[in-house]
Amino acid sequence: MVAYVRAGAALHDLGVTPVGVYGSNHDGALPDPAKSGGLTAAGVPYLGPGPELTDEVLDGLRPDLVVDVTYDEKYPYSLTRPLGVPLVALSVGGAPLPALLGRFADLARSLAEDGRLPRTGADPLAVAERAVRDAVAAAPGVRVLALSGAGDEQVHLARPATWPELRHLVELGVELVEPAPGGGVNWLTTTPEEALSLAPDVVLADNRAHASPPPVPPGARLADWNPETPPSAAATARFLHAVAAAVGSVRR
Repeated sequence: MVAYVRAGAALHDLGVTPVGVYGSNHDGALPDPAKSGGLTAAGVPYLGPGPELTDEVLDGLRPDLVVDVTYDEKYPYSLTRPLGVPLVALSVGGAPLPALLGRFADLARSLAEDGRLPRTGADPLAVAERAVRDAVAAAPGVRVLALSGAGDEQVHLARPATWPELRHLVELGVELVEPAPGGGVNWLTTTPEEALSLAPDVVLADNRAHASPPPVPPGARLADWNPETPPSAAATARFLHAVAAAVGSVRR
């Protein structure tokens, strides 16, 4: 299996490791650490951006399958042409988080030699969800804003309902700031001044390599958010624990 790096990181968490991964058109010749998860430590080769992936590279790896993601349920996100290898593209656009995690777990089971996933003991996601609920209960009314920095003059504010992990935070009781109407489905592109005027207590900032440093109000807490968090329970749990720590650290 060769996979888009987000999908590959999730499948590696689930016990099925690809023989190579590729990036998106946002990525360069080196892997983005925010997306790679445990792939780098596992020695999985990074093949460069998907649009530049060549048949010669694939021939050398001899994959039976390519795994990508899709946001529109029509086209793979990271590939621009057929590669001559069977392709699976799992939908990640607007799905409820449990459904998204379930899709990747089902795919991992289908690829595992015995059809089973490794046992990991306690459910890491359940533990992390409890940490978020406890943090919200201890610090009610904490306002959280998710965004992606885009230079000195622009910032993209995330609409929580369109991002599975953000929508899940809302379901766990986190008060996520909703940007003003208008603009895109997933983001509202505005100015850093407008973002600061929303006065969040916690800023969840896009930590992918192509994102710029975010605007952060004085005294606000900062936590990393990867809009392409690998869809595995382990990766999601790490993000939820980070949010719980940030929310729990707010003092008024």
